[in-house]
This record gives sequence, C-alpha cells and structure tokens, in this order.
Amino acid sequence: MLSAENEKELTLIDHLVELRDRILRSVVAIVVLFLALFYWANDIYNYVALPLIQALPEGSSMIAIDPTSPFFAPFKLTFYVAFLIAAPYILYQLWSFVSPGLLENEKKFVPIVILFSCILFLVGAAFAFYVLIPVMVRFFIQLY
Repeated sequence: MLSAENEKELTLIDHLVELRDRILRSVVAIVVLFLALFYWANDIYNYVALPLIQALPEGSSMIAIDPTSPFFAPFKLTFYVAFLIAAPYILYQLWSFVSPGLLENEKKFVPIVILFSCILFLVGAAFAFYVLIPVMVRFFIQLY
C-alpha cells in the first residue's frame, strides 16, 4: 500500500527543488571525500603514474608540458578518485529521485542492474590499469 506521501503529486517546482537538493548532497559528498583524500594527493598520483614510470627507459623521466601541471595534476586526480568513491552515494541520490516515478515491476530490476554495473565497471577499470596501460605505455615508448 502506498503512503500518502508517495500518492501526492508534486509540482514542477517541487521536483526541481528535490533535484537541487539531491545534486547538492552529491556535490557535498564529493567535496568531503576530496578534502579527506587531499593529504594523500601525491601518493595517489604516484600510484597511478607507477606503470608509466616503470615503463620509461633508463635515465628518462616524465616532463610537464604546462607550468602548473606538477602542482594541479595530483589534485585533479584526487578529485576524480573522490568522485569514483562517491559514485555509489551519487547513484543512490539519483535512484531516490527517479524511483517514485517508476512502476513496481520496473523497480525490482534496478538493484541487480546497479550491482552488476558497479562490478563490471570496477573489473574494467582494474583490467585497464593493470593490463592495458602497461602494454600501451611500452608500445608508445618504443615508437619514440
């Protein structure tokens, strides 16, 4: 049985206010995670850059093509990591906004789809990081 709150039809403004609130919650989650990871920005950058550094020829190093790159690259990467960690919460906010408009038979497939989407995304990211990037870096270094 539906509650009185679920049966109530919202106006366009009510929907926009709810969407704004959910977007703000998602942004706050990303900012909080970014601030929590900020201390380890250089460690995160070094971990992600490790396959490239290991594939470089002896005596060579990475160079910055923009004067601000050495400073901003770790922070940009940390922001993306914060977004990645906050993705389940962001998906939950998206689901909370969309779910009242779905039928019951549509709602029952969503947890399965979200679970497998997350698993496949993480498997794909791990495959790219541990298999594809080292092969690709070695290939491009050999071209040089």
